[in-house]
Amino acid sequence: MIGNSARSTSMRTALGRVRHLGSAKEGVHHWWMQRLTALALVPLVLWFVVSLAGMSGMDHAAATAWIGSPSVAITLVLLIGATFYHAQLGVQVVLEDYIHNEGLKLAALVLVKFASIVLSVAAIFAVLKIAFGG
Repeated sequence: MIGNSARSTSMRTALGRVRHLGSAKEGVHHWWMQRLTALALVPLVLWFVVSLAGMSGMDHAAATAWIGSPSVAITLVLLIGATFYHAQLGVQVVLEDYIHNEGLKLAALVLVKFASIVLSVAAIFAVLKIAFGG
């Protein structure tokens, strides 16, 4: 009977065995985060769409008061955070799969992560500014 360590060693490529390289295990975390954010987005997006549909004809003051409600502001912040994180993870997969130049791939990944952070912080700031009456 072959032990787990012998079996896992035999499953690696010859170069991987020489360099002692195995799976970085980052793919599993990325996969789980993509699924968890997708799961979180289902009720959040449904809530947002239903809320927007119910606001037809609402004026600016009423919309501001709606966003200023603590439960709405918290839910909007969750929606924004989950949306931008989910989008960043998805775009990262596309870039890693289709950009083969390592320098260009790294630059694109950094740009996408930076844009995701900046845009999500700006959107959360806008919600909080309305919620706290700034």
